[in-house]
Amino acid sequence: MTSHLRLDINGPVARLVLDRPARRNAMNLAMWEALPGLVDQAMADPAVRLLQVESAHAGMFCAGADIEEFVAASADPAWRARHQAAIRGTQLALARAPKPSVAIVDGDAAGGGCGIAMACDVRLASPRARFGVTPAKLGLVYPLHDTRLLTDLVGVAQARRLLFTAMMIDAAEAAQIGLVQVVADDLVAEAADFAAQIVAQSAHSQLASKAMVQRIIEGAYDDDAASAAVFDAALAGPAFAEGSAAFLQKRKPVFDR
Repeated sequence: MTSHLRLDINGPVARLVLDRPARRNAMNLAMWEALPGLVDQAMADPAVRLLQVESAHAGMFCAGADIEEFVAASADPAWRARHQAAIRGTQLALARAPKPSVAIVDGDAAGGGCGIAMACDVRLASPRARFGVTPAKLGLVYPLHDTRLLTDLVGVAQARRLLFTAMMIDAAEAAQIGLVQVVADDLVAEAADFAAQIVAQSAHSQLASKAMVQRIIEGAYDDDAASAAVFDAALAGPAFAEGSAAFLQKRKPVFDR
């Protein structure tokens, strides 16, 4: 475990907090290895509806991997393999977590930090946020999984542009190309509003919808018996009973968690 990461759970919202301000929250090996377990802990809590990934300090998100540590240790093949596995474990844990996740980006999300943000379902940013996919600055290659996340969000041409140039783009441009969903002057209020909207809706629907989107990402193009069964089961479930009743009664639904 590491003192630079923590999980704060407050009712339905779990906050995965990056706290290494002296290095702009750059991720060392210990942090990469610890993060998946914190994601799993949040997912296992039945009260949690949303995972937020954020910085403990205003004006920063994550500067990426700790390059000084990487340069010092990367000559060791065993360390390289462990480091690569840890980064992959972090990205998969976030991208495939069953519950919704959101990155709250206030400052730079560069390299692996941008990868962390992209592995979340949604990205909210302040106007001072910047995003960059920067392996070309170091002669490195972005992993295929992370490159797929990037191309799914911004398209092939924009992904190539970002990868080839290693440029940092501001929040407004990131929103324009689809990397960011919302840019807000008051990021704290925006995050709280987003969390409230998540909590107000059907958890059953959200879990099933996220699983459906994952199937599409993995190449599914049409319904099969399994996806059709999910749709049919929802019609007979308590969430639909409450949602439809609320609609007819012109009131807000109150869903079981």
